[in-house]
Amino acid sequence: MPTPPLCLLAAAVLLLLLPPPAGAQETCSGAAPAPPRRGAWMSVASFGAVGDGRTLNTAAFARAVARIERRRGARGGTLLYVPPGVWLTGPFNLTSHMTLFLARGAVIRATQDTSSWPLVDPLPSYGRGRELPGGRYMSLIHGNGLQDVFITGENGTIDGQGSVWWDMWKKRTLPFTRPHLLELVYSTDVIVSNVVFQDSPFWNIHPVYCSNVVIANVTVLAPHDSPNTDGIDLDSSSNVCIEDSYISAGDDLISIKSGWDEYGIAFARPSSGITIRRITGSSPFAGFAVGSETSGGVENVFVEHLNFFSMGVGIHIKTNSGRGGFIRNITISEVTLNGARYGLRIAGDVGGHPDTSYNPNVLPVVDSVTIKNVWGQNIRQAGLIRGIRNSVFSRICLSNVKLYGSASIGPWKCRDVSGGALDVQPSPCTELASTSETGFCTT
Repeated sequence: MPTPPLCLLAAAVLLLLLPPPAGAQETCSGAAPAPPRRGAWMSVASFGAVGDGRTLNTAAFARAVARIERRRGARGGTLLYVPPGVWLTGPFNLTSHMTLFLARGAVIRATQDTSSWPLVDPLPSYGRGRELPGGRYMSLIHGNGLQDVFITGENGTIDGQGSVWWDMWKKRTLPFTRPHLLELVYSTDVIVSNVVFQDSPFWNIHPVYCSNVVIANVTVLAPHDSPNTDGIDLDSSSNVCIEDSYISAGDDLISIKSGWDEYGIAFARPSSGITIRRITGSSPFAGFAVGSETSGGVENVFVEHLNFFSMGVGIHIKTNSGRGGFIRNITISEVTLNGARYGLRIAGDVGGHPDTSYNPNVLPVVDSVTIKNVWGQNIRQAGLIRGIRNSVFSRICLSNVKLYGSASIGPWKCRDVSGGALDVQPSPCTELASTSETGFCTT
């Protein structure tokens, strides 16, 4: 069977991710697209890699990717095959027009020798490392300015061996911000599917400044006491689909971000056009979150069919004075919660600041957030919706939200918010109880 031209492959991805016509419900496809059949195939073992769990294969991965880059003109691109085995490595870069394919039984395992992890510049929308000033450690698998990249396989594993980094964080001996497992920057036409991400040092999957991204059928695993091991952090990216995945981690399962205070405001790249559906998982923090770093703005987000258990917060939308930016046109529906401290929180006093140069008078705008068809049991506190005095959160809609506790569930707590509530249990706070402004909540 002939390999389809790359332009057709790109067109297929674009058609998948383009927003629907006006009036149509934005949503993902029913199934993740199959990665294309590449024009060339090579195994990392052909470049001297040894899958014995002891041999360090960083140079072998680099040689393989360099060969693919030299073959960039090859029709359909190149697939790099990782056979069954444990392939110990330090960080390495990907290149355009390639597929990184993990066979069943393949494990790409990060070295725990932290001295072999190079530093990269801070992201411009953050101005510094997320944890500490200065640079940050490069992610285990990294790409910058790429096009047509696929990380997929037969549910092979990318293992960050993060415990050494978690111990450094707990002992406050980190010199720089910890690395992610996968970070793609300024990249387009990306698919991540059918891979297990395990024990990341920091955030697991981090697309930043990307467009046309599909993340589907992935599993993300980390202990609940592992610090900041967010599952998927989507950052200043557009036209994104995340679906059909299981995440159990030590921090937010999925979070949408867009830059930090004055740096994010200046960079001004929002996260937009995002669909998330059919996600299951557990965490001591949030299941689905927006923020708290939202200075570039977050808009046009559609989320449905979430199934969370043993949670800190089911849904958490968070920002702060000094953030600026906006959070608007967010719709979350069909959510099931079994066990949570809070069913939901929408709060304007969450998250720190990168330095003292931010302007505390630059306030975020939170408008048009709809949360509907939510059912929860073993919930301790229904929810908290706390806006900002000089920037009231507006058009907050709760519809058919039923939350129950084993005894008496804590009531809603609201402040500096306006909107509507229809068919909510326990009874909603008075700021949302008025029926005179609920037209937006019924359409």
